[in-house]
Amino acid sequence: MKPVASAPTDLAAAIRGGGSGNRSLRYIAAGLLALVVGGGVWFGVHRIRKARRSEPAFNTEVLQRGDIRLAITATGNLAPTTEVTVGGELSGTTLEVYVDFNDRVSKGTPLAKLDTSKLAQHTEISRAAVRSAQARVAQAEATAKESAAALVRDRQLSQAGLVSPADLEVTVAGAGRAEADLLSAKATVGEADAQVRINEFDLSKAIIQSPIDGIVLIRSIEPGQTVAASFTAPQLFVIAEKLERMKLKVTIAEADIGRVAPGQASTFTVDAWPDRTYTARVAKVSYGSAVTDNVVTYLAELEVGNEDLSLRPGMTATADIRVAERTNVLRVSTAALRFAPTDTNTTPAVAKKSFVQSLIPMPTRRSSRPPEVDAGDRSAGSHVWVLRDGKPESIAVRLGLSDGRQTEVSGEGLVEGQLVILRANTPIP
Repeated sequence: MKPVASAPTDLAAAIRGGGSGNRSLRYIAAGLLALVVGGGVWFGVHRIRKARRSEPAFNTEVLQRGDIRLAITATGNLAPTTEVTVGGELSGTTLEVYVDFNDRVSKGTPLAKLDTSKLAQHTEISRAAVRSAQARVAQAEATAKESAAALVRDRQLSQAGLVSPADLEVTVAGAGRAEADLLSAKATVGEADAQVRINEFDLSKAIIQSPIDGIVLIRSIEPGQTVAASFTAPQLFVIAEKLERMKLKVTIAEADIGRVAPGQASTFTVDAWPDRTYTARVAKVSYGSAVTDNVVTYLAELEVGNEDLSLRPGMTATADIRVAERTNVLRVSTAALRFAPTDTNTTPAVAKKSFVQSLIPMPTRRSSRPPEVDAGDRSAGSHVWVLRDGKPESIAVRLGLSDGRQTEVSGEGLVEGQLVILRANTPIP
């Protein structure tokens, strides 16, 4: 007789050995698993079908009034309203520089000074030339007086027969030469005086001054630097007029230029302040065009307020120019204008689906069949479909302004608050 304790070991060995009892347990477990999976799939499909059956036949929106704005987008750069490049008319060594970039200056404010030692010497020489010319004038005046007195005396003697006609003619010629010398000396004085004024004017130009009220954007000169003014004046400073008012220069494509006109409102953003929107107004629209990469564009200038000085010259801006606007009008989604039911009296037909298709929601197909409307509606051209008593009904409409997402509509039969059909929902049987 075998010991009782060995029974469990024999049972485990029998299960591992793949006896008939073990196979039956496996079959039962597989069957239960299949039932659970099948039940879960059936329950899920049932829930999906129930949810789809509860959906309305059409997806609609409420017809409401609102505003529609049409804008075009353009890019450009900010610039001061007036920007002046200050150069030097004289050549020389820079002695002092009084301002730096970002400094505010007024008209006439000294910006820099050139060394004027050599120019001052030339000015003194010209002043000495004036004095010398004035001395020659005094000498010529004395000679002219002497010649005039001699002429008077010889004429009296000639009347008395004491001076021959030939001697009188010599005296007359001498008096004429004396008058000519006086005129020449006076002209020399004027020439020398003009040269003095030229040198003094150059001395004044040695101090470079600001021509406008504004702010220094660029400083290109340092003390000790040589300024060479030959045919063109070198750029020493760039001064912008008050930056509280600026302009935005943008390029407009030729397809949009016909809609842009002075006075239109605009908004723009810059990369430096991405969360901030600035306002502007169109000031000028250029008639001249530019061709870049075979694209024709036109330049437009926008007036910009910059009271807080957050905008700086050269910043790149993206502007939206409002070229058209309609307020308090009936508007519908553009999708409503494309809707066309297959049957105006019933809900869309239900197509047969496979088991897999019934599990996976499929997009609704738009019908290629045009809406059935009467001749009068066809002449109108555009329609929207509204729900009346649960059935779609066509209404002829006239289209107005559209921004791509919403379109202005008008027509008889349109009432604010109506349900406008956007698309049809395909139910599951």
